[in-house]
Amino acid sequence: MRTALSCPSVTADRAPAGSKGIDEILAEARSRLHRLEPEEAHVAYRQGAPLVDIRPAAQRAANGEIPGALIVERNVLEWRFDPRSAARLPIAGRYDLPVIVFCQEGYTSSLAAAALQDLGLHRATDVAGGFAAWRLAGLPAFGPANVYTYLQAAAPGDPRLRPTT
Repeated sequence: MRTALSCPSVTADRAPAGSKGIDEILAEARSRLHRLEPEEAHVAYRQGAPLVDIRPAAQRAANGEIPGALIVERNVLEWRFDPRSAARLPIAGRYDLPVIVFCQEGYTSSLAAAALQDLGLHRATDVAGGFAAWRLAGLPAFGPANVYTYLQAAAPGDPRLRPTT
């Protein structure tokens, strides 16, 4: 019996035929999204779009949260938003719901929003830069501000990183 661990066509130094690297998968996901800057996401949220935090509890505890955001961890997101799912949230009964997903830095949320689009939620998108960018933009948040995380999320030369006098 052959298993994935003993497959002769897969070697340690060569990717299997047809496989894709995460950078390619992420680029494909983002090519389908109309990603929102934090300020745009805040406006859409205030106009009624659900803002969905998919970060694990430990990350939320370490970095803070957005008041009013729905907490739906990544591992159950599709079940909670698929209009066909018996496990869906009450708000997830329609395909035109403008779901805005965010994670800590905006990578996982892009993949998650694309997965929601695969379910038929064609208006699903994410926040560019994630919660770190939201915090850097000075938008409403509570809890600890993990400065190191926000410094990592900002681009070199970002004026928000200049020392204040």
